[in-house]
Amino acid sequence: MADASTNPQLLRSLGRLARGLSALFWGMPAALLICVQTARADWLKPLGFLPALGVTGLLIYGLWQMGDFQKQERPWRAALDRTLLMAWVLFGFCPFIYWHNKVPDQMFFAYVVRLLELASVLFLFNLNLLLKQLGSMLPDETLRNETRQFTALNRWLLVMLLLFAIISVSLLEIPHPSLNVGRVLNLLNQASGLLLIFFILLPLAMTMALIWKTKEVILDAVFGARS
Repeated sequence: MADASTNPQLLRSLGRLARGLSALFWGMPAALLICVQTARADWLKPLGFLPALGVTGLLIYGLWQMGDFQKQERPWRAALDRTLLMAWVLFGFCPFIYWHNKVPDQMFFAYVVRLLELASVLFLFNLNLLLKQLGSMLPDETLRNETRQFTALNRWLLVMLLLFAIISVSLLEIPHPSLNVGRVLNLLNQASGLLLIFFILLPLAMTMALIWKTKEVILDAVFGARS
């Protein structure tokens, strides 16, 4: 990073990396908002599934921009490819949110939406691994330590979310639940809002904070080297 000002190729890759991080920073909350509104609201219906395609496409664009950085680093490339794969899965599945909204009784659409939710968690999980690899390549010890700690916390929260979802689905599959199981299901239903905030919005917020700080470190390194 110290020779960024004298290496045009490195400078160009760092610029694309910063643009990719910006696209991810704005694309993730936009994707969450637009996809939820597509599933529940009517004001996006005239546009069909195009808004959902647009915001998930922004995630693909951001990861594609980041692909020009450190192509020779295999752990970085592997993490980037996995994250990009999950972004393509989101892009391909997001029209089913609109179709499920229009035909809620069609079980196939409902199953694909569930797969989309799983893919969203896996995307965020792999994105945190990607940020961890990126932080290890940048010359900022504070960022490296924060990235390692917070990405580990985010991944644990997402794993706990998956375990919670598996337990909930398993309980729902019981044909004649006992009284105790019914109470557990009622408690889980009542606590679903708080669990959503804790297991989804908290990792999302911390991931966005890491993305923003990483981008600032890159910009400071580039323009600091040029000044």
